[in-house]
Amino acid sequence: MEANTLETKAHKLLGQLGPGQLAVVVQLLEVMLHDEDEDLTEEDRRIVAASRENFRQNPEGGIPFEDVVAECGFTMDQIRDCQAS
Repeated sequence: MEANTLETKAHKLLGQLGPGQLAVVVQLLEVMLHDEDEDLTEEDRRIVAASRENFRQNPEGGIPFEDVVAECGFTMDQIRDCQAS
């Protein structure tokens, strides 16, 4: 679809929204257009880069959930019991 056609369709759809719905769409657009990097500190950027490098080296995924649970001092049975409550 051409940009002009999309823009026209967007305007038409926006005109059909109620005030609450329009507020949500505006908030979504603001988030989509916001430059996330401008709020990051140098330490944040370093941590994000390290995380990306870790996932690049380990494309199958991150740390297994069971390992995280154990590192926090819990057992999987404790987690299951908590979820059942």
